[in-house]
Amino acid sequence: MATLEKIRSKSGFLIVVIGLALLAFIVGDALTNSRNLFGDHSTVAKMGSAKVDITEYQRKREELNQQLEEARRNNPASVANFDMQTLPQIAITSLLQEQILSDHAEKAGIEVTGNLLRFYMLESPQPSQEVMLLVSQLNQSGLSVQTPQQAYEVIFNPKRNGLTEAQVEPYRRLWLAAEAKTQADVARQIYYRLVQKSVKANDLDKKALYNDYVNTAKVELAYLPYGTLTEKEYPVSDSELKKAYEEYKKDFTVKEDTKDVQFIAISVTPSQKDQADSKALAQRTVQALSDSTGQVSKDIKKEGVAVTHHSLRAADLPSTLKETVTTTPKGGVKLVSDNLQGFTVIRVTGSSLQTDSIQINTVMTATEDLGRRVLAALNSGLKADSITARYSVDSVVPQLNQWIPLYTANGRAAGIDKATVDSIVNAGGKYVTLQAGPQGMVMASLVTKKAPVMVYDYDEATYVLGPSPATLNGERARLEKFLAANPSAKDFAANAAKEGFNVQRFSLTQSAPAVPRMMGMNSYYPDSRQVVRWVMIDGETGDVSRVYESKSNTNPMLYAVAVESSYDKYVPLSNPEVKNYMTEKVRRQKAGDKLMAQYSKKTQSLQSAAQAMGVEARTIDSFRFGYNAGVNDQAVMGKINGTKADKKVEIVKGDDGIYVYQVMDKKKENFPYNEQQYTQQYFQMINPNLMEMLQGDARIKNNIYKFEAGE
Repeated sequence: MATLEKIRSKSGFLIVVIGLALLAFIVGDALTNSRNLFGDHSTVAKMGSAKVDITEYQRKREELNQQLEEARRNNPASVANFDMQTLPQIAITSLLQEQILSDHAEKAGIEVTGNLLRFYMLESPQPSQEVMLLVSQLNQSGLSVQTPQQAYEVIFNPKRNGLTEAQVEPYRRLWLAAEAKTQADVARQIYYRLVQKSVKANDLDKKALYNDYVNTAKVELAYLPYGTLTEKEYPVSDSELKKAYEEYKKDFTVKEDTKDVQFIAISVTPSQKDQADSKALAQRTVQALSDSTGQVSKDIKKEGVAVTHHSLRAADLPSTLKETVTTTPKGGVKLVSDNLQGFTVIRVTGSSLQTDSIQINTVMTATEDLGRRVLAALNSGLKADSITARYSVDSVVPQLNQWIPLYTANGRAAGIDKATVDSIVNAGGKYVTLQAGPQGMVMASLVTKKAPVMVYDYDEATYVLGPSPATLNGERARLEKFLAANPSAKDFAANAAKEGFNVQRFSLTQSAPAVPRMMGMNSYYPDSRQVVRWVMIDGETGDVSRVYESKSNTNPMLYAVAVESSYDKYVPLSNPEVKNYMTEKVRRQKAGDKLMAQYSKKTQSLQSAAQAMGVEARTIDSFRFGYNAGVNDQAVMGKINGTKADKKVEIVKGDDGIYVYQVMDKKKENFPYNEQQYTQQYFQMINPNLMEMLQGDARIKNNIYKFEAGE
């Protein structure tokens, strides 16, 4: 007691001492290891010895973003459906694979130096992206280079090119960085090719494939499929399930922490009232465009109506609007469409004949003073194609017979205004000044113009119908009420369908880019990455999330998720898909045992067995192992292939039914042996996943959601 009293009397002092010691521990640990009590702050993902650091990850993300932007510029259709939610995982997967290949290449002693590095940096027909980016940067800074060799010459021999060491130092660092990356990339490529070449058929493999094809058998076969197997006829006990699961457990191995979830996704659509309001808004828009001003009010625009003016040639009018625009008189207003997607109203403002393209000659001069002299000479009769004979080719640049489009499929062409065109057209063939200043002078004259075409001017008012805030709030309130009444995963699963919610089950990991629309599909619910983040970081078994939202004016979505179970090595038997799979497997085994016992004594002949089973026997004249569509079970196929041609009636249990067969004859087809053909066939049959081979049993630790919250 006395000791306890002494401790109590000094408790304030002890708290201070303990607090200081704890602070020193935390600070010291953070300073020495860049870690504290909350774990590693810089590792985004890890697999075995391969590790992705945050700086590497950010660099890869930026690189992928640039590639996407370039693809959008050059071929928009190629990335039209790309889901940005997948980008973080693409970056992580790429970096992990690079690191794994680099580690293996280093262990194998692969080095990229000397002539090999020179080839990839300077001589390759397809220079690396980093080298070409450096070439581009040099040009942007005013140093004219076209090839990697020229870039190298400028960077490493500055004096010979009139530059100082200081001027080229930044580019020298970039070049050395490009060298290092090229060395790593090429080493990985070399190692990958070596691994790829190591997976090849030996002579026995190739001969075995050849023999499987040329060795054929004549087989008489009767097949009775199991069909629908009911629980009543073939009950499966828990002990039977557990025993079967233990046998096939390795088939359900997972390489990273996994959680089974139940997921509700609600696509909020316009209500009946929203649709009625849309129709009323359409009539108000028609009325506003029909008024004397021909304009819609600010209030109508606030409700979502967008008005766009168009000037289009008849050939460029949208097919859905062409008849309306060409037949409606000036000032006329028409409601073109009004449906569940919204409405479109057209107001025709006029039509006129317009020149849609002209052919011109242009002349550019290096100075304004020279330009005035050239302009006078041209308008005094000097031909444009003779101008370089009188003036220096370095100071005068003629461009002859250029066709200039004044209208495109999108309307009046940008870049040349109507006043400029009118001045050229109305100059009577004379040259007129388009631009003049310290940088020089540009002049042009009309060569010819196309015959006028009809151009239609109209205003297009559009409204895209989506659910109103009231409708969205109503759906959110309905889902929130359900979650409040069902706060556990068990209640969530038991009552969702009763309340009209459709529940999907998924197995999610931290490597999941987002929630898939269907298991196994490479398509994801919009903005559902935030849901995976909650599941993998905050959600515990039995927890239910709050409501998450994917914002969209036309198709907003609401999400809620419940965590059913968590596991890190094997998908458990409690998983519905695993349980169903194993239940069906045990049930098929029971059915096979029962049918084998039932028909084993009725195999005096194939015909008697077929008759007893109620099926028709058939003949396979050229039975080949691995090529037979008539036998789906690989084990049964192998058994038939290994049976002697003794016409003995055999019965065997397969995974899909029972088979009764007899091998009547065996022969060898006269096909020549082609070594290359069977080398290729072996590789196709093996279809090795080389990266999976290199990864081995290494588990994935993915921390991406700790760095990108997904909110």
